[in-house]
Amino acid sequence: MRLFIAEKPELARAIVDGLGGGQNKAGYIVCGDDVVTWCFGHMLSLKDPEEYDERFSKWSMEDLPFSFIPWELKVTPDKKEQFDVIKSLLDKSTSCVNAGDTDSEGQLLVDEILKFVSYNKPVARVLINDNNLGPVKKALANLRDNTEFKGLSEAAEARSVGDQLYGYNLTRAYTITANKAGYQGVLSVGRVQTPVLGLIVRRDLEHESHSKSFYYNVTAQFKFGDIEFSSKLAVIESDPTDDKNRITDSKFAETLTSNLKQQEAKVTSVKTVNKTESPPLPYNLLKLQSDASRKFGLKPDQVKDITQTLREKHKLITYNRSDCQYLSEEHHAEANEVLHAVSQTIPALSRAVGAANLQLKSKAFNTSKVTAHHAIIPTMTVADLNALTQNEQKIYMLLARAYIAQFYPPYEFEQTDVVIECLQRSFVATSKVGKSLGWKVLYKNDQGNEEVETTGDAIAIALSSLSQDSMGVCTNAVTENKETKPPARYTIATLLNDLTRVAKYIRDPDLKASLIERDKGNNGEHGGIGTSATRDTIITNLFERGFIIEQGKSIVSTPTAREFYSLLPDIAKYPDMTAIWHEQQKEIEAGNMTCMEFIHSLNDFISGQIADVIKNGISGLNIKIYPCPQCKKPLRRLKGKNGAFWGCSGYEDGCKTALPDVNGQPQQRSVHTAASPSKIHKCTSCQGYLIRRSFKKKFFWGCENYPECSQSYPDLRGKPNYSKPKITEVK
Repeated sequence: MRLFIAEKPELARAIVDGLGGGQNKAGYIVCGDDVVTWCFGHMLSLKDPEEYDERFSKWSMEDLPFSFIPWELKVTPDKKEQFDVIKSLLDKSTSCVNAGDTDSEGQLLVDEILKFVSYNKPVARVLINDNNLGPVKKALANLRDNTEFKGLSEAAEARSVGDQLYGYNLTRAYTITANKAGYQGVLSVGRVQTPVLGLIVRRDLEHESHSKSFYYNVTAQFKFGDIEFSSKLAVIESDPTDDKNRITDSKFAETLTSNLKQQEAKVTSVKTVNKTESPPLPYNLLKLQSDASRKFGLKPDQVKDITQTLREKHKLITYNRSDCQYLSEEHHAEANEVLHAVSQTIPALSRAVGAANLQLKSKAFNTSKVTAHHAIIPTMTVADLNALTQNEQKIYMLLARAYIAQFYPPYEFEQTDVVIECLQRSFVATSKVGKSLGWKVLYKNDQGNEEVETTGDAIAIALSSLSQDSMGVCTNAVTENKETKPPARYTIATLLNDLTRVAKYIRDPDLKASLIERDKGNNGEHGGIGTSATRDTIITNLFERGFIIEQGKSIVSTPTAREFYSLLPDIAKYPDMTAIWHEQQKEIEAGNMTCMEFIHSLNDFISGQIADVIKNGISGLNIKIYPCPQCKKPLRRLKGKNGAFWGCSGYEDGCKTALPDVNGQPQQRSVHTAASPSKIHKCTSCQGYLIRRSFKKKFFWGCENYPECSQSYPDLRGKPNYSKPKITEVK
């Protein structure tokens, strides 16, 4: 029996189709002499420190640094049932086929199972990055020896083990030291998380330390016959400018504008070309998260959860964690059925679907650019739109429209570039005149969409009628006083986009080049950090750990984050380590370094970092302690089912004070610190006693077990009004 182990159920079904179909069983499918089973992502995880030795359950500086060689894996509890199916099938098999995704994580995902169960039978490898029948059959006919990919698997294993050792050791070292100084909470360090925090902190500091200055734009108004238009000065090297080529001398600018008026002008160049613009590529997860944040205010983790539901529950979209924006050419053959499903699911798009031209094949259909997964697109499944939540409808609509656009013609426009000479200085003007909207007809009413732009006006059309050497006059000239702006604080959308190109923040040119080279050919990634599947989790963790907060649409680092940042070495807070690890993992893939050598080298580095923390401490951390309004013991920021809140550290001594979290600080109000619980009135939700509390000069009754229980009741003449209960969430 030959056993195929796929990374996920969708891939397993595609393999079954490629094998000619099969009979469903519990956790696997029988296809003649072949059996196909599947994982749910990684079925195994690294053991935690306390699982090696119980003493590690208590955080102690004396135990650091710890390292577990050989490291051990465990079966993830919620995946044990399927893992047992896989193990049982492996025992019965005569050979196995690794059908993980085509990237290093996909290789490791199956390899680690085979190693965990000590599998010693022949293993082949199938490389499938497109679940369409044609590509799957082709891949099944070209199996390779799994040992060819040993380096790929070892590199992924090194990264996984390294991330755990680095994060666990340094998080404990900084947290233990901070706790001794009175800080309540965890100072979390991670190879990816901490450089992401560094981006935010540095942007905030640059924004706040910005020193206002001025620059000056010179614009001239020209008239050539009946045509009148404005044109900007082309700055030259001898002009007084800043590093962004902007004029900084007001007297120079004003003198020039004064001299230009009523001077003779001549057209020295007119170039008009017809141009086209292809439709935007279909979405990957990051681009979808960015657009959904900008358009609808959705958080990245919300978007991932929504797409997970659209994919798993409603079967409406393809694999949702993809980092690719391309489709295989074979997908084009399914376009008619996909578009039909879209029009049936969203009747409002039926006219747009009807106008699509299936003979067109956009640049998105490029098999050579498909990575481990293809772009996120609608499937051939039809669903009742009313069965979807509003947010699910919004996300599906974005995905559907981007797919429909692939079957619309390019946007066509005419661009005219004009150069005017006046007073021996050059002025330039550029115009675009739309000729045919093409795919943009789908986006023209979409406010705030970056793909939509003005297509020109009457003056722009007139520019193309100018002739070279035409003579005219400068009717007016003005100097615009401009104030320099500080770097804008991050929003969710701009942070996500920056995470795809963090290489620009690496100061070592060789490391920078290495990280950019890694992403060569991967559309949307230009030396990034993290993955489409993990970036939202990283951002969410920074929120939950009190390192960042939202102010309006901006993401802002908290005082604790900035102080913590100031204590960290550059290697921890810049993305250099990701680039260094990439270089080492390339060596592992090539067989020039072993996974064990990488871990030993990392252990030496971690030991040095911890020794530095022990030697220098963290005296620079300006710890803010919030006393409990009841017993004066320190409050601690905790995570509850309704979000963050502050609870008293004297909880075990009987103080149950709890305060809402507001921008990383406890909201000091009397709501949760009022009188003792009543011994008469009980909560109907959890049977705890009620407390009469005041808020905004009004009384209400809340549960003593708040925030675990958020049941509350209006006050009716000194008693709880049980007829009108309500849930009051912690904000």
